[in-house]
Amino acid sequence: MRLRLSRIHHPVTALGPGRRIGIWTQGCTIACPGCVSRDTWPADQETEVAVAAVLDWCGTVDPAGVAGVTISGGEPSEQPAALSELVAGLAGFQREYGWDLLCYTGVEENEFADRCPEVYRSLDALVTGPYRAGEPTDLVWRGSANQRLIPLSELGHSRYDEWVSAETSAPAIQVQVADERIWLIGVPGRSAMSKVERMLADRGIRLEGVSWRP
Repeated sequence: MRLRLSRIHHPVTALGPGRRIGIWTQGCTIACPGCVSRDTWPADQETEVAVAAVLDWCGTVDPAGVAGVTISGGEPSEQPAALSELVAGLAGFQREYGWDLLCYTGVEENEFADRCPEVYRSLDALVTGPYRAGEPTDLVWRGSANQRLIPLSELGHSRYDEWVSAETSAPAIQVQVADERIWLIGVPGRSAMSKVERMLADRGIRLEGVSWRP
C-alpha cells in the first residue's frame, strides 16, 4: 500500500501534547479559504511512498523521545486504505511504547468515521472540522472556533481531556528548514504568518513563494 506523503518530522511540539512524530499526508479537496497548507492540496502521485517505509522511519526514532504521533495534511481521510494501514502499523508502537495517535481532519466526526471506520476505532483523539478564517479562536491546536478536539479512547481521555477547552494567546509555532524550504509547524494565530514573513525579511530572507496565499 502506498501513501501520498507531504512530509514527516520529529520532534513536533506544536500539534499535540509532548514530543511527537508528525506525518502530513498529501492531497486535499476541501481547500479551505485561508489555509496555511495550500502546498498539501494537490494529490500528486509523485509524492507516494510505501506505508511500510513510513513505519520504518518511525521505528528509527528513539521511542523514549516520543509521546505520540500526529497525522495531518492535506486531508488524511481522502486516502482511507493507506491511512488504515498506516494507523494499524502505528498501533504497534502505541501498544509497546504508549504512544497516542492524534489525527486532524477537515470533515466532521461522523463523516470521518464513515470514511475511515477502522482508523476511527484506533485513534486516541481527533481534531475535526474545516478551517474557517472568519471564526478565529484561541483554542489550543485549532485554527478556528468550529473545530473540535475529541478524545476517543481511554488513553485519549487521559491525555486530551484537559486540552478540549484550553486556550492560549500565543500558539506555538515551530520552524523546520529542509531542501531550501522553510516549514512552519503548528496552528498559527491571527496575523502570525505575516509577522513571520516580516521577521524573516528583517533578517534578509526573502520568501519566493508562500503556501498560505492563493
